[in-house]
Amino acid sequence: MKITEILVAEHRIFLSVFDQIERALSGVTTLTEARKLARLVEGMLESHAGTETELAYLALDHVLQDKDQLDRLHEEHHEIDTSLHLVHLAGDVARARLMLQTALGASRRHFAFEEQSVFPLIESALQSETLAGLAATWMQRFEAQPAG
Repeated sequence: MKITEILVAEHRIFLSVFDQIERALSGVTTLTEARKLARLVEGMLESHAGTETELAYLALDHVLQDKDQLDRLHEEHHEIDTSLHLVHLAGDVARARLMLQTALGASRRHFAFEEQSVFPLIESALQSETLAGLAATWMQRFEAQPAG
């Protein structure tokens, strides 16, 4: 297994959760509910972004020919983080729902960009053994996490 395969699998899981959150959003009637959903998304994405940054992107950083792609990745992460932060600052439920929907949409676009542009670049730049080693590191970290 390669690290890129793990990251794509995480994307699929997240997209499924995003679908559920979007269905639930219309029934969200309080800021507390919206903020809880935002915290759920933040927790999922924080771990995933850490994996990407620490394992995949750092390994790729030295071989990226087009710095614009790396800049775009960082900008997209910032956009997602900002939208999620604005959920917590929202003064009304409608604004909080809108900011959460914005974050989910930005996350979907970001995942698509990674899968179409970044992950193929990672796979072409790194040897199979390196990709497998990064996946093994991810597995070790995952297994070391406390349950629940």
